[in-house]
This record gives sequence, C-alpha cells and structure tokens, in this order.
Amino acid sequence: MPHNVSLINTIAAGLGLALILGFLAIKIRLPALVGYLLAGVIIGPFTPGFVADAEIAAQLSEIGVMLLMFGVGLHFSLDDLLAVRRIALPGALVQIAAATLMGMGLAWWWDWPIGGALVFGLALSVASTVVLLRALETLNLLDSFTGRVAVGWLVVEDLAMVLVLVLLPPLAGVLGGPGAEADLPTLLKTIGFTLLQVAIFVALMLVVGRRVFPWILWQVTRTASRELFTLCVVAAAVSIAFGAAALFGVSFALGAFFAGMVMRESEFSHRAAEESLPLRDAFAVLFFVSVGMLFDPHVLVERPFQVLAVVAVIVVGKSLAAAGLVLLFRYPLQMALTISASLAQIGEFSFILVALGRSLGLLPAEGQSLVLAGALISIAINPLVFGATAPVRSWLLARSAFARKLEQRDDPLAELPMGTHERYLSSQVVVVGYGRVGRRIAVALAGQGLPYVIAEENREIVERLRGQGIAAVFGNAADPAVLIQAHIARARMLVVAVPESMDIRQMIETARTLNPGIEIVLRSHNEEEARLLEQENAGKVFLGEQELAEAMVRHVLERTAGPAPHAESRAHA
Repeated sequence: MPHNVSLINTIAAGLGLALILGFLAIKIRLPALVGYLLAGVIIGPFTPGFVADAEIAAQLSEIGVMLLMFGVGLHFSLDDLLAVRRIALPGALVQIAAATLMGMGLAWWWDWPIGGALVFGLALSVASTVVLLRALETLNLLDSFTGRVAVGWLVVEDLAMVLVLVLLPPLAGVLGGPGAEADLPTLLKTIGFTLLQVAIFVALMLVVGRRVFPWILWQVTRTASRELFTLCVVAAAVSIAFGAAALFGVSFALGAFFAGMVMRESEFSHRAAEESLPLRDAFAVLFFVSVGMLFDPHVLVERPFQVLAVVAVIVVGKSLAAAGLVLLFRYPLQMALTISASLAQIGEFSFILVALGRSLGLLPAEGQSLVLAGALISIAINPLVFGATAPVRSWLLARSAFARKLEQRDDPLAELPMGTHERYLSSQVVVVGYGRVGRRIAVALAGQGLPYVIAEENREIVERLRGQGIAAVFGNAADPAVLIQAHIARARMLVVAVPESMDIRQMIETARTLNPGIEIVLRSHNEEEARLLEQENAGKVFLGEQELAEAMVRHVLERTAGPAPHAESRAHA
C-alpha cells in the first residue's frame, strides 16, 4: 500500500466529517453548510488532532466551483445574460466600489498602508460563487428573473476580479510594495492585453464553442455509453475552465460558466446537468470544508472587534449598497432584499486576492486572518440572512412610510398606459412571464387575434413590449397590485408561465379573490408540486415531462394507426 495517501485522507476525512456535522446541523435547525465549515475547522491546521492537506482540499474545491458554474451555464443562455446587463453591469461595478471604499476605511482606521487597504477592501467586495448559487438553488430562485440578475451580477464581479488580479502585480510598487513602480505605458499595455485576452476567449466560446462542443456531445451520445457521456460532460467543464485560465487568464469559474453556456446549445443539456449533479454536490461540500480549514479560531479571541467590523461591512454594508442600487433602478423592494442577501458573503476570489496581496508585500498578516474570519462567518450566517428578507420586508412595510412609498411608487411601467384599448381590459388573457414558454403562448394568442396582457418582472422586456404596442405591466405577479393593473378582475384566464413555484399560490389567491370565476393555467416542473396544486383545485396544471410524453405518444399512435408498411406491400403483391 502506498505511504502517500494525502488525497484519500483529505477526501475521506472531509466528506465523512462533513456528513456527520451537516446531519447534526440540520437536526438542530441550522443550515447544513455550517456543519461543512465546522468539519473544515476541525481537520484544519489550527486545531489539534488530524490535519488534512490544505492544498489538496483547495484544489478539490476548485473542481467544485468549476462544476457548479458549469451547471449554471447549462441553464443560462446568452439572451438571459444580455437581458439583465442594464442592472447587473452598473450594479456590480458600483457595489464593488462601495464595498472596497468601506473596507479601505476600516484599514485606514487601523493605520494600514494604502496598498494593504486596497487589497483588503477588494477582498470584501466580491461574493462567493458557490454560496450564492447554492442559496438560489435552495430557494428555487435560480431560474427566476431575480436569480438571473444575481448570476449576471456575479459574472460581472468575476470579470472585474480577473482584471484586478492582473493589475495588482505591476501596481504593487506604486501601492507601497517592495517591487519597482510601473510606468503608465506599461499599465495601459497590461490592461489592454488583459481585456483582449478576455474578449478573445468570449468570442471563441460564443462563435466556435457553440458549434463544436454540442457536436462533440452528440457524437459521444451516439455511442450509447453512459460512462462516456458523463466523462464528456465533466471533461468539458474542467478542461475548458483550465484552458481558459491557462491560455486567456480567465478564472476557472468564469471559464466553466461559458463552457456550460455553449453546451446549452445541445439538445442533451438537461441530461448533462443531471449527470454532473452528484459530482457538483460532492465537490461543493469540499469547497466549504476547505474554507473551514483556512480559518484560525484564535483571531476571534485576539481581534474580536475587528472581526465584527469586517462582518458588518460584508453583511450590512454590501447589502445596503446592493439593495440601494437595485431600488435605484426602480425594481421592487423584495428583489432588492433578495439580491442584497445573496451578495452578503465573500469566498474564493477573496482568498486569491489576500494570498496575492501577501505575496506582493501589500497586505499585513492580520489582514488575511480577518478576511478568512469574515468569509467563514458570513458564509455560515448567509442562509439566516436569506431567511430574514421576508420578515424584514414585512417590518419595513409596517413601520416605514418610505418603504411603502418604494413599494407603491409611481412607475409608468407598473400600470397599463391610459390609452390602452378596451379589448385588453376585459375578457383578456393575463400571461405571467415572457420567457421561452410565455413568449410562445403570447405569439399563439396574437395569431388567433385574442387579447392578452403580459405581467413581467424584467423592466427591459416590458419596455420592449410597450415599444411593440403590446399591453404589458412590470412587477412580480405575486404582488396583488401587479395583477390588479393587468385587470385580472375582468380577465378571462390567468396563465402562469414562469418556472418557479414559490409565488404561484399568492397569484392564485389574488386572481380568485378578485375574479372567482377565472380559469387558471399553471406550469410546473415538479411532479409532486403539480399533484398538490391539482388537489387544491388551483387550476389546470401542465407538467413539462408529462406533456412531452403525451405529445410523443400522440405522434406514435398517429403514425401507427394504419396498416403496417410491410403489410401494405404484401397486399399489393
């Protein structure tokens, strides 16, 4: 038996202890990831007993990040990314700037040099990919508009951090590091080269990758080998992510995300997502374990007030900045709270930044300990922050006139224009969601000359529909005001074409209260949820897989209804 089994030891100890502590955390009504983090602390170098290999754990967690972002890309099209660019791009950049300034303010208060303050502030500004995605998946928000905005925000943050990681070394001398100062032409050349690399990578993935990788997946599928299919999916995710980092200087996470986006063009993308799910979950657990291994509990005793200040910047400061930006773009309070909660933590890019800052002589040793402490605590309490969004919203609406004004402010897109034709105000079909399903329903209704009103929570889509002369209102249809503005009280039918099921019952309750006789049509991806909705007499429920199977059965029966071809040939003979 080989003596060097660090990889096996790390995986066995990490997953085994994470299973036990995750189970105990669930039992006492804490998030399972708290158990995963504690597992990392226990097998880390700062606690007595067994010590796992931190470098191996970090590399395993990187694989988890790759697979997770690959899975997100499989569900996230380029159109989805472009649809949220008007809020995600400026929102992410302004939020990074605000969080960086808050972190730098703390560092200056502690008399750190400007270089260390800048690295520290940047490390507090960028959210963890894994934590954000796991939270959105748990709440079934990943496919919602809010989820798409959060993912788009994350992609912009990743791109910004790629540029930061490239620029820090040449700027180290200017920022007080031991290296020589770089002149302006060198800096401009570095920035231009980095942007060129990212642009070439994105162009290759969107132009070449969208054709090549789905074709490869099709060729592998033709072998009818499940093992080869799974291997192809995992190899694509990891290889493209590695190639993006090695050849173009792009992060592993961003490379894997674009790999998933191009794989989405294949008709087997759903199968690819299912096949990679167990691996994604296992390696995501190792990510949290590796974060726990980096944490030194002594910092809580030695610098408790500094740790509290760091956590306050991450959880409170970043959240307020993000929420304010979302509200500034005239989106609802609930969406602002959800996005701010999703960004109220830090993770993998923060660790990379502090490691680079330390190697360049910019960041003091205590800075690394404080960032790691802030990361572990913010990750551990992030599910609690998410859980607090609904009570906080209710509390604000009950006690703050300003919050109620935000909720009910005069938004021209939140109600139909005064000149809307009468045919859209009575006996119309109200369609909730203008995604892939809702758009097809709307086209079919228009083809039959039937009036309809779209309720959509993407402002850009509503603006575009208004420009095309289509009746549309902006907002989350779970808010009664949105359905009221769509004139649900006089509507013939309500069609809920959005995939998420969390708000369906609120929509149904509003529609039935205002229009008891309305017919309701619902979309569901979950068989159990569809059965519950039917038992509650919620309306006609269409289950994706069931409708596909029935359509295929109808086609098969139609094609086999007549005599068999060989029977006809014998009759002619």
